[in-house]
Amino acid sequence: MEQLSSLKDRKKNTVTRLTRSSKIFKTIIQAILDKKGENVISLDLKKVHEAAADFFIICEANNTTQLRAIADFIDYEVKHKCDDLPYKTEGKQGGQWLLIDYINVVVHVMHPEARSFYKLEELWSDADMKTHED
Repeated sequence: MEQLSSLKDRKKNTVTRLTRSSKIFKTIIQAILDKKGENVISLDLKKVHEAAADFFIICEANNTTQLRAIADFIDYEVKHKCDDLPYKTEGKQGGQWLLIDYINVVVHVMHPEARSFYKLEELWSDADMKTHED
């Protein structure tokens, strides 16, 4: 139960809300596109009360090497362009779904099979969805 309350508290302590024109948001999207991430979407969760972040960014990688390359490049670009580090990263060992949590924006880099199975877009269907392409 402590983990759930800490997720709620971290949202309340957030001073600024992100937009799709925020520097970190644009940096993440561009990093994904630069590494050829596919089916890139963003979900604006600001109006979804249960959400612990302002945005989810979801993309696909065709293999584990590409999945890690996308995640590593996001980390590098955000660190150097936005001077920000992830709050938490999960999934590097599994290689099917890598999550990078920047508090206000959570990035999901997934194999197509994992994305089809978990259907995050359907789970968060109340959110405003936008597709991002080169």
